[in-house]
Amino acid sequence: MQTSTTRTPAAPQSTAGGPLDRFFRISERGSTFAREIRGGFATFFTMAYILVLNPIILGSAEDKFGQQLDGAQLATATALVAGVMTLIMGVGGNLPLALATGLGLNVIVAHQIAPLMRWEDAMGLIVIEGLLICVLVVTGLREAVMHAIPQPLKQAISVGIGLFIAFIGFVDAGFVTRIPDAAKTTVPVQLGNGTLTGWPMLVFCLGVLLTIVLVSRKIKGAILISILLMTAVAIAVNEFADVKNWGVTSPSLPGNPVALPDFGLIGAFDVAGAFGQVGILTVVLLVFALILTDFFDTMGTVVGVTAEAGLLDERGQVPNVGRVLLIDSAAAVAGGASSASSATTYIESAAGVGEGARTGFASVITGGLFTLALFLTPVLTLVPLQAAAPALVVVGFLMMTQVKHIDWDRYELAIPAFLTIAVMPFTYSITNGIGAGFIAYVVIKACTGKAREVHWLLWGSALLFTVYFAIEPVKSLLGAQ
Repeated sequence: MQTSTTRTPAAPQSTAGGPLDRFFRISERGSTFAREIRGGFATFFTMAYILVLNPIILGSAEDKFGQQLDGAQLATATALVAGVMTLIMGVGGNLPLALATGLGLNVIVAHQIAPLMRWEDAMGLIVIEGLLICVLVVTGLREAVMHAIPQPLKQAISVGIGLFIAFIGFVDAGFVTRIPDAAKTTVPVQLGNGTLTGWPMLVFCLGVLLTIVLVSRKIKGAILISILLMTAVAIAVNEFADVKNWGVTSPSLPGNPVALPDFGLIGAFDVAGAFGQVGILTVVLLVFALILTDFFDTMGTVVGVTAEAGLLDERGQVPNVGRVLLIDSAAAVAGGASSASSATTYIESAAGVGEGARTGFASVITGGLFTLALFLTPVLTLVPLQAAAPALVVVGFLMMTQVKHIDWDRYELAIPAFLTIAVMPFTYSITNGIGAGFIAYVVIKACTGKAREVHWLLWGSALLFTVYFAIEPVKSLLGAQ
């Protein structure tokens, strides 16, 4: 299983596999239909939690008038957007990238935006954000920013994402938790609940061991095999022990695996309502925060996952990047228009890459599974986070191996790279890591007499990130509500 960004692309092979093979360039990229299918399933299972988690995050919040969104309708909207946009990414972008409601973005909507206005107004802001990013893509600005990033910073983004998704895996499984009373200690997190206890934790630990053994032995389908086997173990454990603390998903056999989708939230948005609720200045600041988060989260994810797949060209650029970014931007619009919150490209796509996926056919599989999930929501509860999270931990390792390609003796690149890598997991944000790296890179270059070596777009991005990090003082200075 290859993991380096310096991989030599596979030599073109025979395209006698048929029109699908030629269209998706499966043989040309050194892949097979079996690998793409395994990768599509692995990506789906590692991000299927969003079908449960998004309704919990958005459905548990209230808007300014105390209104809540319906959980069943949110589940339908989440699955619909993920399915349709991932299918479009597979066919249009031909990269193993999957999309769904962005974690972090939905928290901003639920806890920072909705309390200021109606839900329809909040989702209208998501639509505005997506449309503005589409404009940035069409004008070439978003792609130009990606191309302006030095290669070591791109590699650092990949490594940082690897650590970040490994951390997500540990947190999702409960292996790492917050200290209950953090005010009494300087330690922010701990192992389990102080110790590792309970059947779910055993499932996770066994899953990590199983996955690393299968990956080390280069077993085909290692990640997917681990997810399926540990789900079976979790079901068996739950049947005999009646465990109550699995988290957001529980491996309980459903009485009826089929449920009809409820499309009641589709189209429930208002792009003008927010202006009447909070004023123009606050709307501008809210949309700015959404754009910056979505813009650079996607950039980091696309670069990181594509680099892990060995698909960057000789200049370190993502193939079909214009189409990929436009589809991602359209996903934000679709997320807002369906009340599922902004949809974006998922770092869990790296799980599919870890299974050997190299083309958009894997995304077609993932998108098809999300579409099928519209009618099989009860079945999703069969895969607990403890069975899926080991895949994130191991994929984190695979992405971490790219750190060897960074020249650590060149401090002007190594320090920004280090900050990019460290800030992502430590602040639980891809955007924060990229921002820290950009600002450090620009400052070091400027202070060492090499300011002219910095692309003007990086200067602009660093300035925007400075505003982003200082958003509260800026709001206070401008007198925002």
